[in-house]
Amino acid sequence: MPKLSRRSLARSLAAGAVAILAAATVPAAAQSAAWPSEPVRLVVGFAPGGGTDVMARALAQALGESLGQPFIVDNKPGASGNLSVSDVARAAPDGYTFLVAPTSVETANPYLFKSNVLPSRDLAPVMGIGRMQMYVVARPTLEVKDVRELVALAKSQPGKLNYASSGTATPPHLAGELFKQSTGAFITHVPYRGSAPALQDVMASQADFVFDPGIAFPHIKSGKVKLLGVASDRKSPFFPDAPTYADMGIKNASPDIWFGVWAPNQVPAEIAERLSRELTKALATPALKERFNSLGAETAPVDTPAFRKLLADEGKVLSALIKDRKIVLE
Repeated sequence: MPKLSRRSLARSLAAGAVAILAAATVPAAAQSAAWPSEPVRLVVGFAPGGGTDVMARALAQALGESLGQPFIVDNKPGASGNLSVSDVARAAPDGYTFLVAPTSVETANPYLFKSNVLPSRDLAPVMGIGRMQMYVVARPTLEVKDVRELVALAKSQPGKLNYASSGTATPPHLAGELFKQSTGAFITHVPYRGSAPALQDVMASQADFVFDPGIAFPHIKSGKVKLLGVASDRKSPFFPDAPTYADMGIKNASPDIWFGVWAPNQVPAEIAERLSRELTKALATPALKERFNSLGAETAPVDTPAFRKLLADEGKVLSALIKDRKIVLE
């Protein structure tokens, strides 16, 4: 065997190192480029038929058609979505498991539940996909015509009025606490086991009003309940003539419910970016817009940097609210 000079030996070692490095990196790059090559799981932390589930199934169908692989919705209900967060946080960051959820799983739940999983640390935000506004809906016999008059009545009779919610620490409850914090009105919270029974008691005049995420629409139109206003700074696309919080001088109380997609932390950037592009295309289609609208929601694509900021801003508001109002799960 011929002897190698020091220079030749160095060149050979360098070439070998380059070859080893290339062999290690090519499979990962090829995997990202070929994504998806097998079914993709969309984990939802709520039961089938709910708003988040319907959104996820609409997205799954659109993504499956555009990317040529099945996108399968996997329901993991429990602990206000925390079980689904843990499931996705433990999954391999290979682009075959994603979370579809309301932003509250990151912005409120960590301040209400004890968990070893922290969404802001263990998940990677991909993008925002949509939002729901809240509506202040009152019993038909309540003698006020808008939110401004509701505040005046509540202040004139502290503690007499009550608002129903779908349960402690749910978005309608947090919306009510934001409202009380902003207006200074003393109103009693009455938690129910879900939005439907809460709304039912408002229609029956057993409760005074509710912060509704959209299920009351047909009852507003039929006159079974009264729409006092939109609990948002934005006009409603569904009730464009209804006054907003901004119209009535109520500040820092808008409780819009946002929804988004997350991946396990360390997911390849190329995969997250491709999914974001495909989601944005899907959300622009009439079919997806109509499906979201049927839930009282709007498609609202938000790119990754803006979604991270949205999560951070909402987290500051809700963590401070939960602490200030001493909200604890019963």
